[in-house]
Amino acid sequence: MSTNMKVTLGIVAAALVALIGIVVTNQGDNTPAPAATSETLVRADSHRLSTASDGKVTVVEFLDFECEACLAAYPGVEKLRAEYGDRITYVVRYFPIPSHPNAYNAAHAAEAAARQGKFEPMYKKLFDTATAWGHQQQPQTTVFEGYAQELGLDITRYKADVASAEVDARVKADAADGEALGVQGTPTFFINGAKYTDRPTYEGLKAAIDQSLAS
Repeated sequence: MSTNMKVTLGIVAAALVALIGIVVTNQGDNTPAPAATSETLVRADSHRLSTASDGKVTVVEFLDFECEACLAAYPGVEKLRAEYGDRITYVVRYFPIPSHPNAYNAAHAAEAAARQGKFEPMYKKLFDTATAWGHQQQPQTTVFEGYAQELGLDITRYKADVASAEVDARVKADAADGEALGVQGTPTFFINGAKYTDRPTYEGLKAAIDQSLAS
C-alpha cells in the first residue's frame, strides 16, 4: 500500500471517529433529564396547608412572598383551597428571588412562625399585606416582627429563629430543591409531580386539579 493511500485512509478513519463522537454527544444532549424524585418535590418537613386522606392529588407551589405574580395568583389559590379542602394535599415551598429585597426576610418570618405552629397565619399575613411591605429597599424585619406579635407568637423566640442558621438553611434547602426541579421563577406549581406550565389562573389550576382527581 502506498504512503499516500495510508495517509488518506488515516484521515478517513479519524473523520469517522470524530463524526461518531459528535453523534453520540448530540444524542446525549437530547436525552430527557430523569424525573425528579418525590422526596425532592415534597420533604418530610414541607409545609402542608391541607392533606388529602387518599393522597390522590398533591399540589406543590414554589413561591416568593415578595413576588407580584405570586400575589396575583394568591386569591385564586385561596379560592381553590377553600373549594377542595382536604380532597387535595397543598404544599408550600420557599423560592425567594435574590433580586427582591425582602424575599429572604419574609421567608425567614414564615419559617420562624412555622416553628411556633403558625405557618399558615403568617403565610396569609405576608400576602394580605404585601403591597405595604413589598419592594421596599430597607429591611422589613420590624414590620414582620409586628405581624408575629399580632399572631400571638413568642417574640423573643421568633427573633432568635429568624436570625438562626437553622431557619436560613431550611429556606435555602427549599430553594435548592426548586432549582433541582427546574424552577426558574415564581410561582411555579407542580400537580402530582408534573410541572404546570400554563399561566397559574384559578380556572387553569382548577381544570388541572379536576383532571387529576378524575384520573
